[in-house]
Amino acid sequence: MGMFINIGKADFEAIRKGEYVDKSMLIAFVNSRLGLYDKFICVTRARRFGKSMAAKMLNAYYDESVDTSPLFADLKIASDPSYEQHRNKYPVIYLDVSGFTADINADKARVVNDINDALSKELQETYPKASINPSDKLSVQLWKVVQFTHKPFIMIIDEWDAILRELDDDHVKRKYVEWLRTLFKDSYTNTIFAGVYMTGILPMKQYNTESALNNFLEFSMVDPGPLAGYFGFTGDEVHVLCKRHKMDEMTIKQWYDGYQLGDVKEIYNPFAVMQAMIRGKFASYWTSTAAYESLKRYISMNYAGLKDAVIELLAGGEIRVDVNDFANDIHEVTNKNGVLTLLIHLGYLSYDQERQVVRIPNFEVQQEFERTIRDEKWGFVAKMLDTSEQLLADTIAGREETVAKAIDYAHQDNTSILQYNDENSLACVLSLAFVAARRDYVMVREMPTGKGFADVVLVPRRHVDKPAIILELKYNRSADAAIEQIKEKRYSEALKEYAGEVVLVGINYNKETKRHECVIEREQIGQKTTTKTTAKTTTKTTTKTTAKILGILRSNPRVTYEEIGAKLGLTTDGVYYHTNKLRVQGIIRREGGTNGGIWIVMEK
Repeated sequence: MGMFINIGKADFEAIRKGEYVDKSMLIAFVNSRLGLYDKFICVTRARRFGKSMAAKMLNAYYDESVDTSPLFADLKIASDPSYEQHRNKYPVIYLDVSGFTADINADKARVVNDINDALSKELQETYPKASINPSDKLSVQLWKVVQFTHKPFIMIIDEWDAILRELDDDHVKRKYVEWLRTLFKDSYTNTIFAGVYMTGILPMKQYNTESALNNFLEFSMVDPGPLAGYFGFTGDEVHVLCKRHKMDEMTIKQWYDGYQLGDVKEIYNPFAVMQAMIRGKFASYWTSTAAYESLKRYISMNYAGLKDAVIELLAGGEIRVDVNDFANDIHEVTNKNGVLTLLIHLGYLSYDQERQVVRIPNFEVQQEFERTIRDEKWGFVAKMLDTSEQLLADTIAGREETVAKAIDYAHQDNTSILQYNDENSLACVLSLAFVAARRDYVMVREMPTGKGFADVVLVPRRHVDKPAIILELKYNRSADAAIEQIKEKRYSEALKEYAGEVVLVGINYNKETKRHECVIEREQIGQKTTTKTTAKTTTKTTTKTTAKILGILRSNPRVTYEEIGAKLGLTTDGVYYHTNKLRVQGIIRREGGTNGGIWIVMEK
C-alpha cells in the first residue's frame, strides 16, 4: 500500500467502527457515471459536512488491493445491482491536497510541482515494469501504467480547492488549474480514468483564458442536484439518532437544522449533530471549529447593501441573492452577492434554490453572527443584541414604558442604517431586538391567522414555561389600535397547538414625536373562556393601595409607573399589577399609549 495509490481500507474501517449514518448510495451514483464521457464529478460542500468521509468510503469501495465486502455488506449499497460489479476492481489514486498546503516548511510556490513529483515517484515505485519516464507529464506516465495493467484508474481528490482557498497567489492557482486540466482534459484522459471524484468547499473557478474543467458534473451547496441528501443528515436520519441517544429532536432541530438543499428541505449539520449525540448536550460544535475570522472578515466588508442584509438576516428575514455574481474564488469577493454566496458555500447561510433567497439556518450559526457583530461593535445593533434578554423579560412582565424606551433607542441612534418608514421596517427592528427570544421561542413574522397576518409572533418551544407573545405594529397610528386589531382579528386563534397565557403587545411609532408607544395586555387561550390575567407580583392587592393609586392618577394623569412606585414604595411590577387590574375592572383606562399618553379614571 502506498501513500497515494491503493492506500487500502484503514480510514473507512475506522469510520465504520464508530456510529455511521449510511450514505453508501452515493456509490451507486458514482458507479452510474463510470466509463462515460461525463465521468468527472465534483461535489463541494461546507467544512465538516462529510466531504472526507465520503471520499474515504469511495476509496475503500473501489480499491483493488483489499477486500472490503465486510465493510459494505450491511449498508444500502450492498443491495444495489452495481455493487459487485465495481467493488474492489480498480487501482485508486487518493490525493488529499490539504496535506501539501498544510506543510509549513514547504515552498508554497512549488506546491504544484511537489504534488506532481510525489505522484510520479509513487507511480514508478508501484509499477516498476511500466516503462515510466519521470520527465513525461503525469498524464503520459498514467497512460503507460494503464497500457501495462489494462486497468484504468479511479482518482479521488479530497480538498481539491485547498490551494485556491489557502494560497493568495494567482500564478500558483493558475498553474494548479492548468495541472488539473492536463489530467482531466487531455487526449489521454478517457483511457487513463474510469472515473474521477473531487470534493472540496468551493466550486470550480473558471478563468477567462481557459475552458479549464468545464467537463465536470458539479454539485454544490447552491445546486446539489440529486446528491442533496448526501450533503448532511436528513430529518429521518436525525430521528433515528435522537431515538437511539434519547435526545430531544425538537431541540436538535433548533440548533442544527435549517439547511435547504435543492428539493430536500431538511438537512442538518452532520458534525454538530454527532457531537451532540456523543456529548449528550446541545452546544456550538461546528462553529467552534470554524475559522472565526472568515465570517468576521466577510460580513464586515464595505459593500453597498451588505450591512442592511446582515441585519435583516439577524432579524430572521430572508435576502434575495444572485449566486452567479461570485467568481468561486475566496480572494475575489467584490460585492454583496459575492459575500452572501460565499457564506452559502461556507455553511453560514442556507439557500432556497427555487426562491433564490438566503437565511441564517439555525441557532448555532445565529450565535456566531451575533458574536461577530458584538466583536465588530456594530453600533446600535450590538447594543440591541446585548439588551435583548432584558427586553424580553420586560415584555413578559408588562413594563410598557421600559419596552417603548428600549425600542426608542434603536431609532434614536444616529448610526441606524435601516430605512425606518413603515411597519415592515419596524418589524425588522423588533425581530432584531427580540433576537434573544429565539433560544426559547419560534419567531414567526407575518404569521397567517385566517383573518389577516400577525406582524410578529413568538411561540414558546416545547418544555419552555413562558407565555406566547403576539406583537402588532403600527406606524403613526396608536398602540391601542394595534391591541384592538389583535383582538378583533382574533390572532390568538392561530396558536392552534398552544394553550396558556398570551402576551398581547401593541407598538406604535409616532412620526411627529419620533417616539414609540407600547400597550401590553394578556389573555388565556386553550380554555373554555378567555380572561385577562396580570403579571405576578409579591405585593398584595389591598383597597388602601388601590385608593392611593387612583388618587395619584386623578392628580397627575401623566404620571409614570416609576413615579407611582416611588410615591408608594412599590416595584414597577407591583404598580403594573395594580393598574392592570384596575384596567380589567373598567375603573381606569389609558389614552395615547406609553409616551405622551394620559390616565383616565372612570368616575362611577
